[in-house]
Amino acid sequence: MKVVVQRSLNSKVSVDNKIVGEIDFGLVLLVGFTLSDTEDDIDYLINKIINLRIFNDEDGIMNKSLIDVNGSVLSISQFTLYADTKKGNRPSYINALKSSEAIKLYEIFNNKLRNKNIKVETGIFGADMLVNINNDGPVTILLESR
Repeated sequence: MKVVVQRSLNSKVSVDNKIVGEIDFGLVLLVGFTLSDTEDDIDYLINKIINLRIFNDEDGIMNKSLIDVNGSVLSISQFTLYADTKKGNRPSYINALKSSEAIKLYEIFNNKLRNKNIKVETGIFGADMLVNINNDGPVTILLESR
């Protein structure tokens, strides 16, 4: 499992010119799953994400977590995180989990975040989405469960 974490001042996701998810302050998470991912991978990354100290404290030092700042999450499914570009110029997505299985893990991921009292907004799984990210910093971190 891979998650690209971006600190955000505000971000939104649209499908067919309609906003389907929007946050004012928090994290944008681009979430991808691979063949061997389980709920253990989800639990590991959720714990890492909500406790990652990447928000500024009173002295301007990145020392506060999503929980500390009462931030929200915009979660976007992103199978292209598992693109393999070793051969040729056309990416292969053979390592990305098939959508019928990935959607189950994606829903579990978002529900587990909500169970931690995090406000979670999402796009629409599998849809052609337009994601507008106002990346603060910019701060972007790649997390992997393995």
